[in-house]
Parts: sequence; structure tokens; C-alpha cells
Amino acid sequence: MKFLDLAPLARINTFLDHVDVGDYVVYGNLEAYSCKLAGLDKKLSKSLDQEVQLDSSPLELSASPVGPLAEPSSRKTLIYLILTLNHIYPDYDFSLLRAHHFVKEDGVSKVEEAIDTHLLEVSKVWSKTPGFGESPFLECLWSSIDEAINLKDCDMYQYKSDLETDPFGEIASIWSFNYFFYNRKMKRILYFSCKAVSKVSVEEDTDASEGNVYDEGSDADERYGMANEMDV
Repeated sequence: MKFLDLAPLARINTFLDHVDVGDYVVYGNLEAYSCKLAGLDKKLSKSLDQEVQLDSSPLELSASPVGPLAEPSSRKTLIYLILTLNHIYPDYDFSLLRAHHFVKEDGVSKVEEAIDTHLLEVSKVWSKTPGFGESPFLECLWSSIDEAINLKDCDMYQYKSDLETDPFGEIASIWSFNYFFYNRKMKRILYFSCKAVSKVSVEEDTDASEGNVYDEGSDADERYGMANEMDV
């Protein structure tokens, strides 16, 4: 998998890096990858292909969210999804994911509607931000995505997070989404994720952590003080 440095996506990414909408902050990530495999990706792909065939039930071999896993093209789709997550979140290992961890979306319009609803407040910030707000945010977003991946030729998937073993389970998270746009003809995947993190929860966690550090220090001082007195 090779990261594709595409200027329209880079501009959107710069804006989505940290968007304060008032009660919460939105963090977004929009990346495109070529599905050409080499090096470690190629090696992992071969091992995953074997593991998926061995791990899959008879039902999954005939039908799954990425297609019948008895077919090499369906296994390849699953492997691309896994490798994309591994590249974007290098501190996590997604190699144990299987087809049932993903959902295939019905069509572009439903995905657009879901994303637009989540990013309504973000679009308001965009319109007020110098250097960004000359055109509506959602218009710029979807034109950039379409330019990068050609939406009409895409299959779309969403990863079903378990909220425990991956980066999507943050306690202060209000909502999150992650979508894959896979264009077989272009041999390219575009990944788009966003999460909204409560500012109140973050501040409370920070205050609690600072309080714990203080208390632990005080307890330690008392213990050391007692020990010194006993030594004397």
C-alpha cells in the first residue's frame, strides 16, 4: 500500500486536524492509498490470504460483507481494508480482523447523508475560517473525494469498532465514523474517519489525573515521613 499525496485531500485534512465546534472538538482524517503491494505488505497479504481461507466458515466462503471469501478477489478486498488500517494506525495491529468486522454500504447517497449530518457543525466553522470558507465545506469535501477516488465506481465499507482494542474507543468520544471507498478499477482506497470528543469530559479527565498525581505525592510524602520518624 502506497500513500498518495493528493493536494485536494491535504487541504481538507489540514482543516479537519482539529475543529472546535463549541462543546466538542472534531478530529478528522482523509487518506488515499494505492493498492499496489510490496515488501512487508506483500508478505502479510500472502499470510492473511491463507489465514482467511482457514478461518472462514462455510457461510462466509459463500457470502460475506466483502463478497464470497472462496473467491480470491473478495479476500483481496478484505486484505486491502486490513492493510489500510494498519498503515493509518501503526500503533495497532488489525491483522486479526475478518470480513464480519466490516459492513458494506448500500450506496453513495446514504454514506454522504450520514457524513453530512455528522459534519454540519464543522461546515459552519469552515465558513468562518480565513483561507477555507470561500466555498461550502461539504461541497469542497465531496468534490475532493470524488476527484481522488471517482465515487460512482466505488464500493463502500465501514469498520465496526469493538471500542476496546482499536483507536475508536476513547471515553470522551461523542460520535465517530470511518468509511472506506474502494475503487477496483483505479486499484485505490480512500479512507475517511472523524470523531467528536467532548471538551467537558477531557477537562474532567485532566482534572482527575492532576488530582490523582497530587494525592499520590501527598501519600508518598506521608509514608516517607512516617518512615523517617520511625528510623529516628
